[in-house]
Amino acid sequence: MSDRIPTAFISFAATVITDNGLTGPKLVEITTAYAADFAVDIPHVRYPFAAPNKKTALLDNLICFAPKQQYQIIRELCDRLNPEGKISPLVALKVKLFSEYNDFADQDNNEAIHKTLLLETRHWLADYPEVKKLFDDALQKHDNGVFRRNTLDDLRLALEILVCKLLGNNKSLENQIPLIGQFVKEQGGSLELANMFQRLIDYYTKYQNTYVKHDDAVIASEIEFVFELTSSFMKHFLRLKSVQR
Repeated sequence: MSDRIPTAFISFAATVITDNGLTGPKLVEITTAYAADFAVDIPHVRYPFAAPNKKTALLDNLICFAPKQQYQIIRELCDRLNPEGKISPLVALKVKLFSEYNDFADQDNNEAIHKTLLLETRHWLADYPEVKKLFDDALQKHDNGVFRRNTLDDLRLALEILVCKLLGNNKSLENQIPLIGQFVKEQGGSLELANMFQRLIDYYTKYQNTYVKHDDAVIASEIEFVFELTSSFMKHFLRLKSVQR
């Protein structure tokens, strides 16, 4: 692990951020607030600044922060400027940030989803490595706030593959709905539970079919719920299967 984020990357980030919506006054307002929070001295605390341009001013200010602070500021600036996560250079910057410098991430910020549910689901998926990899990929994308459509797509595919393996067929998730109800009943589940799962999977597939095709339409606040719902489906189906063994 490196002990710093290279200045070349900080400079690149400053260029992308200032080219994609960060104004001079906002630059000063935001970085000054971070400087106050972290008790850091920065050169540009008022606008207009002495730097020749926004990119240089942002770079000058970012260089004054510690690596973990730089990581947080860059990530949060990307989110401020692109709150809906639309495909843009800001998303590409976030991907590069978390893929190359994730050692500087504050892991406490990556635990919005119920930790116990995730750990239990990953445990139950140990015998299904293909499904577990898709689940882990979706979790990484969710934690870093990028590729929201792909997060949903990974979750749906993971659930679809798992259901295929449990039921011994290659049907799409939409075509598994009556078979899922039958599976639940065969494993000792109540008729009411079987009917509930059929209805939920029906709505789940309709939701996914709407949003996985249109990245701009994905509602960020709903992804956590879909993640937890998918995890609950997986864990319960695997529990039912284990009873059969």
